[in-house]
Amino acid sequence: MGKLPEMYHNAINKNINNNEKYFTTINKKKDDSIVRNKSIKNDNYTVEQKIYNIFNSPNYIYKIDVTIITDNNTLKKRIVGKNKNNLITMDGEYIPINTIRDIYISK
Repeated sequence: MGKLPEMYHNAINKNINNNEKYFTTINKKKDDSIVRNKSIKNDNYTVEQKIYNIFNSPNYIYKIDVTIITDNNTLKKRIVGKNKNNLITMDGEYIPINTIRDIYISK
């Protein structure tokens, strides 16, 4: 096979600003870096929105392992459903939603 012709490419000699820029006030430190602790997350979502996102995630089919931070302690549970006021665990335990301060999927 012979030599193929070279492709034309244009030299770019200017600054391209097509990236999105954003500003956040989640963390008020001077270095503007977002530091996330596993036990406390600085999300702007409410607990109800987080529960809705967990149950509608592609990872949830029947049960999912989550970490729940309540008023009194931190729990690692496998949840299978929810009703109006409670989360239902695999063990048949009911966790009241109004006592939950944060919830996220365990990894």
